[in-house]
Amino acid sequence: MQICDSVKVEGKILYVSGEESAEQIKLRADRLKINNENLLFLSETDIDNVENALEKQNPDFVIIDSVQTMYSEEITSAPGSVSQVREITARIMKMCKQKQITTIIIGHVTKDGNIAGPRVLEHMVDTVLYLEGERYFAYRILRGVKNRFGSTNEIGMFEMQNEGLVEITDPSSVLISEREAGTTGSVIVASVEGTRPILLELQSLSTPTVFGMPRRTANGIDYNRLVLLIAVLEKKAGMNFGSQDVYLNIVGGMKVNEPALDLGVIVAVASSYKNIEIPENIAVIGEVGLTGEIRSVNMIEKRVKEVEKLGYQKILIPESNKRLLKENYQLDIISVKNVVDALHYLNLK
Repeated sequence: MQICDSVKVEGKILYVSGEESAEQIKLRADRLKINNENLLFLSETDIDNVENALEKQNPDFVIIDSVQTMYSEEITSAPGSVSQVREITARIMKMCKQKQITTIIIGHVTKDGNIAGPRVLEHMVDTVLYLEGERYFAYRILRGVKNRFGSTNEIGMFEMQNEGLVEITDPSSVLISEREAGTTGSVIVASVEGTRPILLELQSLSTPTVFGMPRRTANGIDYNRLVLLIAVLEKKAGMNFGSQDVYLNIVGGMKVNEPALDLGVIVAVASSYKNIEIPENIAVIGEVGLTGEIRSVNMIEKRVKEVEKLGYQKILIPESNKRLLKENYQLDIISVKNVVDALHYLNLK
């Protein structure tokens, strides 16, 4: 509904819903205070009727909500099945590309986060966007997975409020705003999503295991990456996690795959293990190799500027990155070669 109200087109906008009735959509439009004379609504699940409406109205912009509710009488299987979803998508694409109509097809995802139905659906369309977020968080992240017209690395962050989804223009300050002072296992890291630097809070908890096999739990980063970094800590820093459960979490429900968070994971886990807090005014950046070396990361200047903008006084970065920094910064930049140097500086060794 918000897209329909904000999109800039000269002609008509057609919202096709098989999920909800006209009355339900009207209630939402009233709540969001949306009153667009060019917005037409069709509550329909039969693709033949949808095509007739497209032919008759000839809109400039169409939303299909959702592809799993649409069906074609030419296919005997139930709506939402693989054959129905593939057929519906193919017919919508054919008509809309012939008439040059910008179209958004909404689809459900499974519990694993994959599009419900055939994976071939992703190959058929031009762009795939995931609107994701944890059930108990107000934040929603719009993430590009495929884009034939540009980069897939950009994200948009929104907060669900009474008036709908509201853009968060400064995600960093939101994601680290509730960080408590004097706690162990907490550290600030600088990530980059596309071209946007974002500061995140990493939290780790190390506790004695009550089972024979120690547990490892990672929320927001790859589980195997956490296991690898714990092994580096054991080998290079002499810490014994054989009898410790280790839990790691990225605050705010964010999911990050880039290796620049490695040093933050190392520092957070070591802080919890040693029960020594990390100074509040420091952020860390760096990829960690299997031999314990700290490797350079990309877009180092953007990360440092974001850390400086939010008032942090120190930043720990790879030594190879410091040579690339040309500007003068107001914060102290500490460069480290390996994990042992970083732990020594933070009094964790």
